[in-house]
Amino acid sequence: MHNKLSPYQPTLRPSNSRALVPVRELHAGHRGSILRHFLQLNADDRHLRFGTQTPDEVIERYVDGLDFSHDTIFGIFDSQLNIVGLAHLAYLPSFKSNARAAEFGVSVLPEGRGKGFGTALLGRAAVHARNTRVETLFVHCLANNKAMMRLAKKAGMSVEFAYGDADAYLKLPPANPSTIVEEAANVQWADFDYALKENLKRSNDAWSWFLGKSFITR
Repeated sequence: MHNKLSPYQPTLRPSNSRALVPVRELHAGHRGSILRHFLQLNADDRHLRFGTQTPDEVIERYVDGLDFSHDTIFGIFDSQLNIVGLAHLAYLPSFKSNARAAEFGVSVLPEGRGKGFGTALLGRAAVHARNTRVETLFVHCLANNKAMMRLAKKAGMSVEFAYGDADAYLKLPPANPSTIVEEAANVQWADFDYALKENLKRSNDAWSWFLGKSFITR
């Protein structure tokens, strides 16, 4: 494997299409929702995401072991507050002689595909990585993961193949005032979107309960 790094590409900068997708940073309280997201992936999708056959019990251990104080996890929620798209930004061990790096992993449920969710998650993760002094964004996946390969190449990543696996790299420039402002705006937009969906869901659930109870008492 070669340390061939691609320069940061403008495709990861804010765009109107990506800005329309609210990406929220998750915390330990979302662990149950994260587990439900992964369990909805079929066998083929799990194989592409984790690089191996992944039964439910392995996924459960993986989710239990997520360290929200060390890594950063992002999610895209649907109207029912289910996580339809998920990204894991895992910070790799750093040594004095090496630049700080982070590995990016992503999964999107079938109903969320073709909507730019993967691009939005990668863009959000890249900005956060820059703001946390990460210099290299890294992706490791199976070579036949076509969706991940398209996403990596679209982002301008340098992709290398070896023994059925693929490694993609993106060199990130340092943070600047615009990346700080962009992330702050992303946080506000995602929080607003989540609050709106939460209120609508509560309202719909209340009406469903009321109408159901009224129908039963007739």
